[in-house]
Amino acid sequence: MSDMEYSVAEAKKHFSELLSRVAYGRERIMIAKRGKPLAMLVPPATEPGLDHPGRVEGWLENSDPFFKIVNQTVKNRQKHLPRILKSRKG
Repeated sequence: MSDMEYSVAEAKKHFSELLSRVAYGRERIMIAKRGKPLAMLVPPATEPGLDHPGRVEGWLENSDPFFKIVNQTVKNRQKHLPRILKSRKG
């Protein structure tokens, strides 16, 4: 697996090719802005979805309090307004 570096402009120009190299050639590609690393394209560690927590069976019963807590957390997050948006409103 090799590491290559591209500027944002180069990455935009050749994005489809870079994705193919990452997906099929298993390369890691660094995208930099003004010489500073900004992002990295890396191949997935496993097949998509195989390691998703929702695929685990048998660890918890449906009545486990964990699910009530998670559902409440999700409900609270849906009401939450990110700080970046709060500062724009005021």
